[in-house]
Amino acid sequence: MLKQVDVVIVGAGPVGLSLAIELSLRGITCLAVERNDRVGYSPRAKTTNVRTREHLRRWGIADALRQASPIPPDYPPDVVFATRMNGHELARFENAFNGRRERNPLYSEEAQWVPQYTLEEVLRAKATSIPGVEIHFGMELRSFDDKGDHVEVNIAERTSGAVHNVRCAYLVGADGARSLVRDLLGARMEGRGAVAKNYSIIFRALDLAARQQHGQAIMYWMVNRDVPALLGPMDEAGLWFFMATKLADDVDPAGVDAVELIRRGTGFADLSVEVVRTDPWTAQSLVADTYARGRVFLAGDACHLHPPFGGFGMNMGIGDAVDLGWKLAAVLQGWGGPSLMDSYMAERRPVHLRTIRESEINYATVGNQLVRPAIEEEGSAGDSDRREAGKAILATKAREFQTLGLVLGANYAGSPIVVADGTAPPPEDATNYVPSASPGCLAPHAWLADGSSIYDHFGKGFTLLQTKSVAGQPEASNIQDFALEAERRKIPLEFLGLDEPGLQALYGARLVIIRPDQHVAWRGDALPPLGQMLDRITGQA
Repeated sequence: MLKQVDVVIVGAGPVGLSLAIELSLRGITCLAVERNDRVGYSPRAKTTNVRTREHLRRWGIADALRQASPIPPDYPPDVVFATRMNGHELARFENAFNGRRERNPLYSEEAQWVPQYTLEEVLRAKATSIPGVEIHFGMELRSFDDKGDHVEVNIAERTSGAVHNVRCAYLVGADGARSLVRDLLGARMEGRGAVAKNYSIIFRALDLAARQQHGQAIMYWMVNRDVPALLGPMDEAGLWFFMATKLADDVDPAGVDAVELIRRGTGFADLSVEVVRTDPWTAQSLVADTYARGRVFLAGDACHLHPPFGGFGMNMGIGDAVDLGWKLAAVLQGWGGPSLMDSYMAERRPVHLRTIRESEINYATVGNQLVRPAIEEEGSAGDSDRREAGKAILATKAREFQTLGLVLGANYAGSPIVVADGTAPPPEDATNYVPSASPGCLAPHAWLADGSSIYDHFGKGFTLLQTKSVAGQPEASNIQDFALEAERRKIPLEFLGLDEPGLQALYGARLVIIRPDQHVAWRGDALPPLGQMLDRITGQA
């Protein structure tokens, strides 16, 4: 019997699970298949940034992740640069990635340092709790055939070899760097390709936290001539990650003694080390030449790869899932037009390219480049080299840990489904975030008088926000007409009238239309012709 669902998702990592949540919360049925037998083998990603955490808040699981984390929420989100774990400290960045547990006017959720496998378990639990979602592990894609009005997919059980046929409206490849969906689609990856070899190790050292002399931090960069590396805690029970950066081309990771590498890198020759997992990997800088053909789409690492310095990769993929998810739902529900799906690549690819450039800048300077000849020596020469290295670290690495401008500053100005108002978004700045309601930008955050976030009041569909009520203005009837026209077209729309101090100045207009992904679709002081605007923002134009 042929199984039928709205969307088949290949890959049940963070991107695939996020897409399943985004779709199912909008009433779309989906089937996610994952070739591995569970989530979370390798915790490459450890930073869940503020924007991803805001999506988790919207999905109702931000607190669940906070509670599930093996690292307490109040753990200091600092990054330390030192010669070794028992050596000289060179520099320190506090509140890295905006991870400190405090209320900030610019966002509704702080970042969280948490292993990727913990995030995946929270996402999986949420996805499976929603009707209409199926997730199957140990199953892999064999082939698909885009028939024009639907897609036929062949999926096989890896243990038995049994093949299942599924008919769906859309297929999404969230199957990672070695994406089979991408290969079958005929998309090509473009860019620099392999940049450098690296070697990651997950290990257990029960006494490292007590022996090291730099205090608690989420990441420690070891700057020495012997083994430039970085490491950090995965929990409070002695589990750590270790990454040796930019191995020489003639070094074969398979021949490296992982225990010896960790001991040399940390400076503790007698450290008791249990190797849990090793993971040789190559940093890549690549982006796909297309993200879609017909009814088949790519998301996450399947369409963009870059060095993991800055904590962008997984978070960018979850952003893909959000953008693609609401648009697929709109088309499947009949209110999204044909150009809505075209806007996916038009909006996301510039964000990917900008982020790839930033991650390449970060990766250009690691411990290998920061080391100085006498950096570990005592005396005046060592003091001088350490001061020089510290200055270089503060000058070159701050943008890697202070990323709010990139994380919240992504905008879709120029998108075919955004109505320009003649203003430009703030200039690109990876570090400093300037809130703006210029169409295409993320709707500026604000804490309301009752203590809630303005984001908590946005609807699942579009939100018509009135930032200030003015007696005698004719906009009330226009708003009612707008709501009726949206209802006639079956466009989900909620009205949100707020009369909060400073809100109109923050948004730069009395009326703002917020998209389902919380980006601004339109703003002004009076609504334009309703049909024309609705056609544009829903992709009907």
